[in-house]
Amino acid sequence: MRFLLLAACAASAIAFAETPKEVSKTPHNPAHAAQPAHAPKRVLFLGDSITDRHHIGCTKNYWGFLGERYGFAPLVYGINGQQWCHIVGQAKAYAKEHAECPDVVFVFAGTNDFNDNIPLGEWYSVAEEKTNRNGRETTLKKRTISRDERTLRGRINVAMSHLIENFPAAHIVLLTPIHRGYATFGARNVQPDESYANELGLFIDDYVNVVKEAGNVWSAQVVDINADAGLYPNSNAHVPFFSNGNRDRLHPSAAGHKRIADAISAAVGTWLE
Repeated sequence: MRFLLLAACAASAIAFAETPKEVSKTPHNPAHAAQPAHAPKRVLFLGDSITDRHHIGCTKNYWGFLGERYGFAPLVYGINGQQWCHIVGQAKAYAKEHAECPDVVFVFAGTNDFNDNIPLGEWYSVAEEKTNRNGRETTLKKRTISRDERTLRGRINVAMSHLIENFPAAHIVLLTPIHRGYATFGARNVQPDESYANELGLFIDDYVNVVKEAGNVWSAQVVDINADAGLYPNSNAHVPFFSNGNRDRLHPSAAGHKRIADAISAAVGTWLE
């Protein structure tokens, strides 16, 4: 989520954690083995305002609760307003400052793609191609991963390909967007609640489902925060879990972030121990 829509699909990321004062000169080694099991885990967080180190709409984020719970220093590179097309840039920013492969990578994105009216697209393009099957040349349908960053599925493909190639030892965890409540951040940035579609006629659920599909496409763990966190901003009873009942039911409060952390712990807590 964001206060201002960002059209560009490349941005520098900001780190939060105990990063070196000077950028490491050691080349990033994608094959670097994960650290010993007894040491605190290296946990990387990528995404948008819900992940941003500046605590957008809250005093404590989900990664802060997780870091305290499992004894690690969160490595936070998510940036307010960014979309799936920015995830590679955030990962590269981590790699410039750390030679080690993270143990776990969380990606929490998609709601800004919805708000920016990004088409869903396709996971693959399909064409016929000749190949050897059972010793003879046969023409079969062949699918190729789409890398069209004008679409959500293409953006996810580009990001996941980069994460897998550069952090092969890491567990990659995709977090679905949460429910969207009404928010206003100025006269030209008013975001209706999730009962309204975006300008493409798509609902937030459509973007949530694409992130869930990505788990099967890329063999990645998906934590369905949309379903499992217990955050429903359109109910006045859930106002305490959001930043402001009148102006911002988009960003969770610290209490809402704790619920997100609890859902993550229930699903993948053993990876963080």
